[in-house]
Amino acid sequence: MMVDTPRARERSRSTFVKAVLAIAGIALFFAFISLGTWQVQRRAWKLDLIERVNERVHSQPVAVPAQALWPQVTPDTHEYLAVQAQGQWMEGRSVLTQAVTELGAGFWLLTPLQQADGTQLLVNRGFIPAQERKAVTERIAAASPDAAGDTVTVTGLLRLSEPKGGFMRENAPSEDRWHSRDVQAIAQAKGLDRVAPFFVDQGVPGQPVAATWPRAGLTVIQFTNTHAVYALTWYGLALMVLGAAWLVVRHEKRKQARHAEA
Repeated sequence: MMVDTPRARERSRSTFVKAVLAIAGIALFFAFISLGTWQVQRRAWKLDLIERVNERVHSQPVAVPAQALWPQVTPDTHEYLAVQAQGQWMEGRSVLTQAVTELGAGFWLLTPLQQADGTQLLVNRGFIPAQERKAVTERIAAASPDAAGDTVTVTGLLRLSEPKGGFMRENAPSEDRWHSRDVQAIAQAKGLDRVAPFFVDQGVPGQPVAATWPRAGLTVIQFTNTHAVYALTWYGLALMVLGAAWLVVRHEKRKQARHAEA
């Protein structure tokens, strides 16, 4: 028969606490190992992405995807792909979206390009500084909303839509105020019924461009790759859990040894 004494209850609580700590330690260890391994995998994916993007940017421009291929356009397969398109500018349906570039704060000028197959392609024609906004806005207001002028050829990088808005700033289509290049929202606001679900940044970084406004070729192609640091951090925390477990076990063994001597 087991005698319920204060010492027995203390041993029981001690055993329970040790079990909880052991389970928590094992869970933390495997969680940290999993997170570290995930970061290693993410690093491999990011390095592959950077290599693929560099190849796309510096490759010969290909025809912009036709309407039948739009569902197949994804970030992994098309983002920053060098493309070329032909059509007529729809100057009167242009919009200005806020931008911060190496030239300072200002706006991107986005104009639809009416293509021969009846579809429209939104083109980021480049950056304009804030002081040029009034002149550009007046020019847009005075232009025809439909395709006009000669056929032009546009070369640039394919980009995916930026829905909803910028950081803590929502687009306001009714006020013609844009904080991001949201293709669908712009298309709806400007009455574009067959617009491609992506846009094109005119110009290719590193190639000479005219020193006029809008200034093309300012696309920033930069990917943060800190996954190795994060992986080392998670693996380091896993080692710390092992170290803490070793200290606890050593402490318990010394404690038991002292009780045995007593």
